[in-house]
Amino acid sequence: MNWITNYVRPKISSMLGRRDLPENLWIKCPETGEMVFHKDLESNQWVIPSSGHHMRITGKERLRAFFDGGKYEALENPKVAIDPLKFRGEKRYVDRLKDYKARTGLDDTILSATGDIEGLGIVAVVQDFAFMGGSLGLAAGEAIIKAFMTAIEKKRPLVLFAASGGARMQEGTLSLMQLPRTTVVVERLKEAGLPYIVVLTNPTTGGVTASYAMLGDVHIAEPGALIGFAGPRVIEQTIREKLPEGFQRAEYLMDHGMVDMVVSRLDLKETIARLLRIMLKQPATPAAA
Repeated sequence: MNWITNYVRPKISSMLGRRDLPENLWIKCPETGEMVFHKDLESNQWVIPSSGHHMRITGKERLRAFFDGGKYEALENPKVAIDPLKFRGEKRYVDRLKDYKARTGLDDTILSATGDIEGLGIVAVVQDFAFMGGSLGLAAGEAIIKAFMTAIEKKRPLVLFAASGGARMQEGTLSLMQLPRTTVVVERLKEAGLPYIVVLTNPTTGGVTASYAMLGDVHIAEPGALIGFAGPRVIEQTIREKLPEGFQRAEYLMDHGMVDMVVSRLDLKETIARLLRIMLKQPATPAAA
């Protein structure tokens, strides 16, 4: 038993009434080891100022930073069957879902909302990797379909931020069924003449990459994002060859034509608004003209 950790610190915190203070006020950059004050990092959208390393952010943080004034109207996710296959591994699937819901405050991995970016009305869909690695299951598929149908109904472009480890194994075939279902709704959006922009964040892999995440009119990647179907280690073991440096990272994929551009999170809103105005044949904003 650590006497200082288990007794002294809780006692002092209780006396001072500062229980809500975060334990770690400084965060280390994974690339350089530099220590960054967390408030500075938060205000910079969790991008390390010196190295430009993009930390993962929650779906809610991304929506607040993306929409004008941080204001948006969240879309309610459709209700679906919980644990339709009664899956049980080391832990019951239904219990695992409860844990992630309590930990993240989310119903599932997808958050979608309507709002404006630089005065342009859009629908945005965000996959939150914190909820079961952004895995695609029945709930996520239904939420994505609803967001696309909302965009078609409101005649708005759709911007999707992908972050996923792939299909959700606890839902088996029901998870895989979401690949063609989401592909169909992407085609419906395009038939309606509405733009579809995908932002590939770290990581975007598996079945998500094999479906809606690679069907955009424009594909933007955040710097350093891992993007692919199978991971590099699996590929190396399969082909028994050493992969090139930076293989499946955003910059490598842009050089080889898989993504259109690599854009810092700090510039995403401006870049996407400019692209949408071009695609919608709308005049540039006065500031950009």
